[in-house]
Amino acid sequence: MTALTLDANTLLEHIETLGNIGLDRLNGGRSRIALTDAEKLGRDQVVSWMKAQDLVVHIDEIGNIFGILPDQSGNTKHKALMIGSHIDSVFNAGALDGCYGVIAGLAVTKAFRDEKIIPSRPIIVAAFTNEEGVRYQPDMMGSLAHAGGLSAEQVLNSVGTDGTRLGDELQRIGYNGDMPLGTLVPSQYLELHIEQGPVLDKEGIKIGAVSNLQGISWQKIHIKGKANHAGTTPMSMRHDAGYAAASVMTFLRDVTRSKPGTLATVGSIKFEPNAINVIPRAAEFTVDLRNPDNSTLYASEQALTEYLEVLSQKEGVTIETEVLARFDPVIFDENLVDAIEQAANALNIPHRRMTSGAGHDAQMIARIAPSAMIFVPSKDGISHNPKEFTEAEDLVQGAKVLLATVAALLSPTQQ
Repeated sequence: MTALTLDANTLLEHIETLGNIGLDRLNGGRSRIALTDAEKLGRDQVVSWMKAQDLVVHIDEIGNIFGILPDQSGNTKHKALMIGSHIDSVFNAGALDGCYGVIAGLAVTKAFRDEKIIPSRPIIVAAFTNEEGVRYQPDMMGSLAHAGGLSAEQVLNSVGTDGTRLGDELQRIGYNGDMPLGTLVPSQYLELHIEQGPVLDKEGIKIGAVSNLQGISWQKIHIKGKANHAGTTPMSMRHDAGYAAASVMTFLRDVTRSKPGTLATVGSIKFEPNAINVIPRAAEFTVDLRNPDNSTLYASEQALTEYLEVLSQKEGVTIETEVLARFDPVIFDENLVDAIEQAANALNIPHRRMTSGAGHDAQMIARIAPSAMIFVPSKDGISHNPKEFTEAEDLVQGAKVLLATVAALLSPTQQ
């Protein structure tokens, strides 16, 4: 294959352009929550870039966006190589999470267009709906559904934190497409992403060849106690939902020490009546457990379940749990990980194999196709934050590794 050249300037310009959509110029963060007006503008921008390259654009029935560079026979589906990520964000986010992978995918198809090379297999650039799961749950919804984990009906009937129905919002912003869900089944899938962690930055390594992704368990815990006066109720006579919630948090820290590799986070909590001088009658909070080993993750979940039973009896409170999401760890395709490493070697870019701590669309698409990821450094490991930053040189090098990997996978020996 003729050498392909990455248009670095356009890559960086597109990252800046998309990063300005939904931007709060007072604090520097941007909010493109799934299916909001701001995210619609982001979608419109991505689709316009796809059309500018004369890609075949399809929107499926849950709003997943696909821009396709057909192969030499005009085929858009058979043996397609998919490059994907997302453009929705958390509140007050950085400019790179998800967006970088979609824009880099378009940089790959642009390299083919610029050199007037028609690929030997179709290249699909995908922007999946609602990866972050801020407004509608679970997260990674679009890719999970694309891989068969949710039906279109389940997705469309999802009710958001603001009471909206996802299908209604899709129609409102004009992204209720006509392609049946799951139509495009790739033969391989690649995702380029910022690490969102400190490893590459700390070690001074420029590329991560991601070989696996840890499992994720999300639960919501509801504790019901008894409200009473904070000054007149003896400690021994309380049924304190707030204390019970705090006890769970402390226990989870102990779990991370006893179950190697486990991460535990309580990221959201609320009390009722939430008054300074009233013992809480209710507490509701989330628990995020992660581990790259499924048996250890399961053991952590079981330990929590057993502790909640003991705590309920000890404190005289009622405890109910609600599973929000449960995703097994993923082992990425060895051949694709090797191809990423070989591409980095050919470009003389330092690299290492690593585990992804965050969830990504790649873990869902891995259910239906060989998949792998490429990481670039995140300054100080910061993400989901306006201070999220990766050097321009690192962004360009990551896209070059992606392009070189794609070129190798589409070479005659890789058909």
